Amino acid sequence: MMRCFLSGKIHQARLTGADPDYIGSISIDPELLRRSGLVPFEQVDVYNVDNGERLTTYVIEGGEGEVRLNGAAAHRGVPGQRVIIAGYVWLSAEEQAVHVPKIVICGPDNAVVPKQ
Repeated sequence: MMRCFLSGKIHQARLTGADPDYIGSISIDPELLRRSGLVPFEQVDVYNVDNGERLTTYVIEGGEGEVRLNGAAAHRGVPGQRVIIAGYVWLSAEEQAVHVPKIVICGPDNAVVPKQ
């Protein structure tokens, strides 16, 4: 049996922009993508910590420090609000036993907070 598990998460990122005229997606800093294991065009859920909005979209690589909602998603947040970005993966029972999601915590300017 396959079950859906968290594969990667970017926690407490700050929105740097919201562009309703851009064609869809969420733009994310390349370093945050690398560390979280999320990849361009992967489906993700975005949870706005500050207003409770939730949405599903796909990832595109953004600029350094960037976390920007694009297209219709831009109406779900404003710059400065905190978001959680989560990707998921379907795993078999064998894969579940060894799976460890990649979790990235963001600090100011979307810099990665070192693990303690």
